Amino acid sequence: MPMTLHTIKPSPGSRKRKLRVGRGLARRGAMSGRGTKGQRARSGGKSGLKVKGLRQTLLRIPKSRGFKSPVVKAATVSLRDVNDVSLKVISPSSLKKIGLVKETRYGVKILGTGALTKALTVKGCQVTQSAKKQIEAAGGTIAS
Repeated sequence: MPMTLHTIKPSPGSRKRKLRVGRGLARRGAMSGRGTKGQRARSGGKSGLKVKGLRQTLLRIPKSRGFKSPVVKAATVSLRDVNDVSLKVISPSSLKKIGLVKETRYGVKILGTGALTKALTVKGCQVTQSAKKQIEAAGGTIAS
């Protein structure tokens, strides 16, 4: 007989019928493998027990404290990094070009960490008070 879609059958013993529990007093009837009494034996009893396990899981998770500010901040560059670069004029585009800053969309702020040894002209960047003092002390200027 040729094997076609309507003649295919599973091999004997490969398909086992599901045991229907709790349908009458025969095998697996009466208490249906739930034991005799208690919360787990009742209908709807198992769902209430999940809360206990969930609480233990929640206690294990560290609390997330604080918050993330929605205010976008300018990219920061220290005077130490600017001093190492061979640029006379510092601007957001020039800092991005040499790779000191990834994004200039929200502006660039120059911080006063480190020492400055040469005169620079800063254009279009925000500058902290300490950085401003150092730039002007080295003979540089800040243009907005």
